[in-house]
Amino acid sequence: MSSTTNPSTHHTSTIGAIGAPSRRNTELALLVFAVLIPVFAYANVGLAINDEVPAGLLSYGFGLGLLAGVGHLVVRKFAPYADPLLLPLATLLNGLGLVAIWRLDQSDRLQSSKLFVEAAPRQLMYSALGVALFVAVLVFLRDHRVLQRYTYISMAGALVLLLLPLVPGLGHDNFGAKIWIKIPGLGTLQPGEFAKIVLAVFFAGYLMVKRDALALASRRFMGLYLPRGRDLGPIIVVWIISILILVFETDLGTSLLFFGMFVIMLYVATERTSWIVFGLLMSAVGAVGVASFESHVQQRVQAWLDPMHEYELSRQGVFGHTEQSMQALWAFGSGGTLGSGWGQGNSDLIGFAANSDFILATFGEELGLAGLMALLLLYALIVERGVRTALAARDPFGKLLAIGLSGAFALQVFVVAGGVMGLIPLTGMTMPFLAYGGSSVIANWALIGILLRISDTARRPAPAAPANPDAEMTQVVRP
Repeated sequence: MSSTTNPSTHHTSTIGAIGAPSRRNTELALLVFAVLIPVFAYANVGLAINDEVPAGLLSYGFGLGLLAGVGHLVVRKFAPYADPLLLPLATLLNGLGLVAIWRLDQSDRLQSSKLFVEAAPRQLMYSALGVALFVAVLVFLRDHRVLQRYTYISMAGALVLLLLPLVPGLGHDNFGAKIWIKIPGLGTLQPGEFAKIVLAVFFAGYLMVKRDALALASRRFMGLYLPRGRDLGPIIVVWIISILILVFETDLGTSLLFFGMFVIMLYVATERTSWIVFGLLMSAVGAVGVASFESHVQQRVQAWLDPMHEYELSRQGVFGHTEQSMQALWAFGSGGTLGSGWGQGNSDLIGFAANSDFILATFGEELGLAGLMALLLLYALIVERGVRTALAARDPFGKLLAIGLSGAFALQVFVVAGGVMGLIPLTGMTMPFLAYGGSSVIANWALIGILLRISDTARRPAPAAPANPDAEMTQVVRP
């Protein structure tokens, strides 16, 4: 046998980096459309109402474009491999929401109301603050796994945020719900919007450690694996907290959102369908129990079951009854398939909540069923990209955090849209990005920022393996 050196082996076996496009140019192209569509909608509203292009068209387009441009540059610099759709989708929804709010500001009916305050300039300021927080998240949160260190601090912080509206002198009771706090010079703030993000961090950290124990089943009943009694503790604690929120703050939406988010994350962590069943049963029992003695919740249930009766009582001047639910249903009905057109509806009849709780009715009337489905599709795309980010994440904490934030976002959209459309009782929450409200738009921009950070970490190319110096010395022995 002779030993010869094969010349073909005289090369290093370097493994190159796995190539992955950053898709930032795709994001930029989508952002152009995300800015242009609201600008054309803004011009359309002005032409419909006053037969002329609005005087603030250029300033509005420049402001929205500036916010989108700043967000894009920060993503390009600090999260170059992040999902390219999340930022354009959020920008488009935020821009359309600004247009609808400005359109309602022009209503003579609303302007004659004692409660009228021009909302569009404030909403633009809140949007700028939201993008600023979005930028801060991407600049300072270089690795989402850092948040795992603050699991139990997050729980304490979330409880503080939820209890703030109950502090005498700080909490603000608004139309029966105690979910706001007063901030001198800034108006009111809804801490629950920020608590959902902080709670998602806690749930992700807790479930990552406890998921094996929670996945264990003691017995099988009707096709479901029942969890062990000792493992029911976490879901019972969260259930009790959600019930307490509902009792003391009379806030059905926040209670449902927190408990639902936890059940979704629990199901993803353990892959046990039984947790979903237990969650639905416990939420139903809690809601029915509280509704049996809490008058504010009873009124909302009554308005859901018989909105026409509520409308008639409101017209008769009976205190505690509202016509808004019926007006919203009429707005959807008059919109038809294609809608009445921007600025040509009568959703301002809903009153002071037309630009917040019931803003979806404005879109339903003026854009019709087709426009409303397009809006819901935009929301569905944000949720889908969030779930895709969770699937792509390489660490269990990132997976749970992404699915928790996406689940909370989806639940909020369902709860608000379902309440306005009469599918479920009204909850008083706001439609993400569309509705007027500083807390909501700022918190949801932070949520998008965290999803982009997780996405960037998940899609970032693997580093190239170092060259093996022994490869040059490899010899092939042939007979």
